[in-house]
Amino acid sequence: MTRLSATALLRRGLRVLVPLSALLTVYLYLYPVFKSCAFPLPPSSLLPENQGSAFLETAKVHWHSVAGTGANATVFVPSHPPAPFRLLALGDPQLEGDTSIPTDYLGVFPHLTSLLRHVTFRSSDLSLRHRIRLSLHDIIDIFLEDTFDALESLRKRIDLFGNDFYLAHIYRTVHWWTRPTHVAVLGDLVGSQWLDEDEFYRRADRYWKRVFRGAERVPDDLAAYPADEYDLAGNLGGGPFNESTAWTRRIVNVAGNHDIGYAGDITEERVERFERAFGKLNYELRFELPLTNSTLAETVFEADGTSDRLVPELRIVVLNDMNLDTPAASTALQDDTYAFINSVINTAAAVEFKGHFTLILTHVPLYKPEGVCVDDPFFDFHEHDGSLKEQNQLSGAASKGFLEGILGMSGNTKAPGRGRGRRGIILNGHDHEGCDTWHYINQSVADAEQRQWEVKRWRQAVGAGIVGRDELPGVREITVRSMMGDFGGNAGLLSVWFDEASWEWKAEYATCPLGKQHLWWVVHILDLVVVVGILLLVFTAVLSVAGIDVDKAVEESILRLCTLQRKVAQPSTSVRGSAPPKDGGSGS
Repeated sequence: MTRLSATALLRRGLRVLVPLSALLTVYLYLYPVFKSCAFPLPPSSLLPENQGSAFLETAKVHWHSVAGTGANATVFVPSHPPAPFRLLALGDPQLEGDTSIPTDYLGVFPHLTSLLRHVTFRSSDLSLRHRIRLSLHDIIDIFLEDTFDALESLRKRIDLFGNDFYLAHIYRTVHWWTRPTHVAVLGDLVGSQWLDEDEFYRRADRYWKRVFRGAERVPDDLAAYPADEYDLAGNLGGGPFNESTAWTRRIVNVAGNHDIGYAGDITEERVERFERAFGKLNYELRFELPLTNSTLAETVFEADGTSDRLVPELRIVVLNDMNLDTPAASTALQDDTYAFINSVINTAAAVEFKGHFTLILTHVPLYKPEGVCVDDPFFDFHEHDGSLKEQNQLSGAASKGFLEGILGMSGNTKAPGRGRGRRGIILNGHDHEGCDTWHYINQSVADAEQRQWEVKRWRQAVGAGIVGRDELPGVREITVRSMMGDFGGNAGLLSVWFDEASWEWKAEYATCPLGKQHLWWVVHILDLVVVVGILLLVFTAVLSVAGIDVDKAVEESILRLCTLQRKVAQPSTSVRGSAPPKDGGSGS
């Protein structure tokens, strides 16, 4: 049997690893293509209403961007225009840092430092017996604690480095393929509200320079406080995919409990540093959809007219809902939040008018009974002052304020607009597993006092015919599944478009998961092995040209190593003769 040389083994290994590495790398960097990710399209008689059609239309745009360059390039006009507002929604990246690295808070080999202090008699007020006992303890702890902490810290640093690029890969790849008009991160940008200033800003620096490199926060002058007289943050529908607008690279950051804390933890200092690094806590953005049809434009409401149609407008409300429930540590900050909500309500168009749409971006989801989503209702309170320590959802009262206040819905059919409220949708994070629900109230219940808010999973509500019924006003709430690796690296795709026939905005949602973070690691480690292997093969070829027999040199090195191991393993024999037989043996 012919024994393979080292270079032959390397060649054969690369023949297997190179195509495997190439296939996995192509899949990883084009995973939105393989998973048919795309923003949902507005329904049309020209195209069937399904996600496959949306994917094909997105693919056409990319194909044109490649094939339509050069002197004969033409302006691409999609056969089925995309939604004018497409939000890439990302939930809970939770960047970790020094609090997860033992050597950062314990020190590097702290017991070695303690041992040196004892043996050099720098530890004071210790007897010799006590000093020896502590030194022995330190020696044991160096091996059983410090060594393992150092190894775990090294592993965690590598893990954090890779996790940053894993999250960056999700943002960059999905953003490139789906071409959103806007991006939002729905809270828990960093992993803990208890960070000191230096660590908080280190994580913020990683957030902007590594995970979301090239993106920028919403400028403070555009993050407006609600007012009757307001400036638009921009227009929608400019070009087929709005590639030229600044909003494609801006990120709407929503504050989460790990950023500023729950109601019992929020302080002015935590709020101020969050706003310096990521933007304001509470604000609104208004975007208008210009009417290109002059006939339709003439039907819009005017001060002296009777039309109930308003110019199509999308209103984004960014709301810190961590201190809506009580007791709160800072009543001043809580009052600011409620004042903001009241301003949102007071500056909204009357519910009788059509054409406006409200998108609410928060962190903590609305109240849902046990069993509807993965997270069940849970509240915990600090023992020292009774303030709110933790919550999985908002209370029923706070949720009712959302639905009846901001969105103007009601169980009373005699309320303005028959209680049907404003068109809108709610997006949030916090529940890492994600959830998609429909909140509604049944106006047909005979006893008005028995009309309570109910909630069902979105698919169940659609299947039961609850969504869209006049006597069941409601709103969709989407809790976006986390983009962390343990939850599949998810990205949410929300499309909102205007239906001129009904003069109402409509929305649809899809997801684009990458998968566990292990895939990212395997692909890049495999790529590194392949690159090193190719470099070694090139290096051996150069040495062969120079007259050096690499295979022979490797074989000789292996033989020398084996010989050395055998010598070490052989027992030493006495030069003075053999030992006498044991157990009374007679010998020959």
